[in-house]
Amino acid sequence: MSAHCQLTGARPGFGNNISHSHRRTSRRFDPNVQRKRYWLPSEGRYIRLTLAARAIRTVDSIGIEAAVARIRARGGKV
Repeated sequence: MSAHCQLTGARPGFGNNISHSHRRTSRRFDPNVQRKRYWLPSEGRYIRLTLAARAIRTVDSIGIEAAVARIRARGGKV
């Protein structure tokens, strides 16, 4: 599963681990991505979305229909 959110577009950030001796090594900051299943009443089917935890709260507040409209406006496939 790729670590990006379908609704917000959150993707991994990159940076460095810095040790006590100040040596730097590469690291990734992954978003908290979950697979969530929603009932889409307008199409009469379930959809499975890959969403960050923040996006799940957004879906709860704006509704699944508005969230799917945003995903499709970004060019995403649902």
